[in-house]
Amino acid sequence: MSRRGLPANQLAPAGARKFVRTVLTERARRRPATPGSAALTDRFIDDVLLLVSELVTNAVMYAGTEIDVTCRLEPGRERNGGKGGGEGGDGNGSDEEAADGPDDGPATMGVVVEVADRHPSRGVHGGVDARSGEPGYGLQLVSAVAESWGVTYRQSEKTVWFRLVAREGEPEVPGPPPPARTRVAEPPVHAPQAHPGALAHAHAAEWADRGGPSFLAETSDLLAGQLDQEMVTALAAQLLVPRLADWCAIWLNTEGTGMRLSRVWHVDERRIPPLRAELERENPSLGLRTAGTPWPWPESAGAQRTGGSALAFPLMTRDTEQGVLLLGRAGHLQMTDTVVRMVEDVARRVAQAVFTARQYTRQTTISQALQRRQLPTSLASIEGVDTAIVYEPHGEGLTVGGDFYDIFPTGEHRWCFLLGDVQGKDPEAMSVTGLARHLVRLLAREGHGVESVLGKLNVAMAEDSAEAVELSGEQASSRFLSLLYGELEVDPGMSGAHCTVATAGHPPPLHLFADGAVEPASEPQMLLGIDEGTEFQASAFDLAPGESLLCVTDGVTERRCGNWQLDDNDGLAGILRDGMGLGAKALAEHVRRAAHDFGTGPVEDDLSVLVLQAVRNGRPG
Repeated sequence: MSRRGLPANQLAPAGARKFVRTVLTERARRRPATPGSAALTDRFIDDVLLLVSELVTNAVMYAGTEIDVTCRLEPGRERNGGKGGGEGGDGNGSDEEAADGPDDGPATMGVVVEVADRHPSRGVHGGVDARSGEPGYGLQLVSAVAESWGVTYRQSEKTVWFRLVAREGEPEVPGPPPPARTRVAEPPVHAPQAHPGALAHAHAAEWADRGGPSFLAETSDLLAGQLDQEMVTALAAQLLVPRLADWCAIWLNTEGTGMRLSRVWHVDERRIPPLRAELERENPSLGLRTAGTPWPWPESAGAQRTGGSALAFPLMTRDTEQGVLLLGRAGHLQMTDTVVRMVEDVARRVAQAVFTARQYTRQTTISQALQRRQLPTSLASIEGVDTAIVYEPHGEGLTVGGDFYDIFPTGEHRWCFLLGDVQGKDPEAMSVTGLARHLVRLLAREGHGVESVLGKLNVAMAEDSAEAVELSGEQASSRFLSLLYGELEVDPGMSGAHCTVATAGHPPPLHLFADGAVEPASEPQMLLGIDEGTEFQASAFDLAPGESLLCVTDGVTERRCGNWQLDDNDGLAGILRDGMGLGAKALAEHVRRAAHDFGTGPVEDDLSVLVLQAVRNGRPG
């Protein structure tokens, strides 16, 4: 008996199939052979794996706990009269059955698979029909295929099990294939008239009838949420090979350059490089619309003795061509309507996943390009002043948030610096960020001082809000802006700098003196964009060598720990004082770390820290 534990995720069915396949193939190949091991044919193993996939998928979807898969083999012999014997049977044998005769019939191998989950209170469902999304055929399939099956409830787990019996001497595919209209790929010139793989192909059609819904459901689960088109094609190729084909290739349509071969996969991985090289010589033509279009068999795909056939399927979604899926299999490939429909369903799912991934990539590229314009590519170096910035936007995948910063020169020995925060974190807030930063640069370079810059920016913000309300009505949200803005003037013959700074609705900068004293460097004032008649006042002071000016956004001061905020009781001043003696970069990192360590949860806002530190003897940092 073999057992394997699996996590309850989308990879569990594949892991269970691999585990059970390994157990069965090792027993089939064991030497010396045990009675019944010859009955473990590929067809029988496929049937076992089909039921394993159904039960594990059911457990993942409806229980959601860790899963244990157990595989037990029961060799035996057929009794006279057709009763199957074995070491344990199915647990339901009787003395009357044993009296039918001695076990002198063909050798048998019973396979019992148990799938246990940790949710005994939840009932067993019938699986999901991939076409309707409704509970459907999972256990009906188990009931139709298995010799016996059942459910065992224990105090801490629920086990669903089935038993299949393989008998030596049984034909690989019993009975004729079901009558169905077929699409036949024209055989290559070198293909022989007899095709040893015909039975396997018939089994593939039967497998599609019985296991198609489960396969489509697994395909949807694996492709859902994939936002990289190369990952989509890689997963699709490994889903299709070897279930439906010996090899496959996927081309993707590229704008302006035709088709690009994205993925090649083969049951024999050694054949992948030469097969890719051969397929790259000729790409499919644009405009392929017919499913199951014959394709010339590539020599590097193998099957020189039996020949092979390949069929191409378009990857179409929303009336747009995303690429081409090519399936190849040894022998004269017959595609029943059932198989064609299932491959078409897979192709549609692949096409939709590729389309979604491309849309995401396109939007991400645009977003990143816009975000890069919101912040400076580099900060100006200030003569005699060391600068450092720490910037952490809140939000997954964002490089720019509602906070923004800048340091830029405006003339000889004069620099300006700013740190701001826009209300909101949506794309509209990001547009306000870019507007404010570039407008401040323009006003400063035209010679406007600190107070004038804040006043004119305030008028622009108020007018923008009024226009938004006029166009969109009262539901339009006003955009307010908090800003810390200042100027530094440096005398080349002296150390330190003269600083003029003002804040509008922003945490005031803190001035750290050489003796450890900490004082606010400006007075609090109204947010920008509320009242266009507001007048702003600036504060002026000298930043002597060894002194630092700390500027932060409210993501630092309002960092919470329970009911407390970081800046309660002058908490930020204490943190700054503790960092005395550190250089500008180390001091900025010290404040950032203190903000993170203050609360137990993740930071819930953009976090920005700007440090300006006058250095001794005019030595730049």
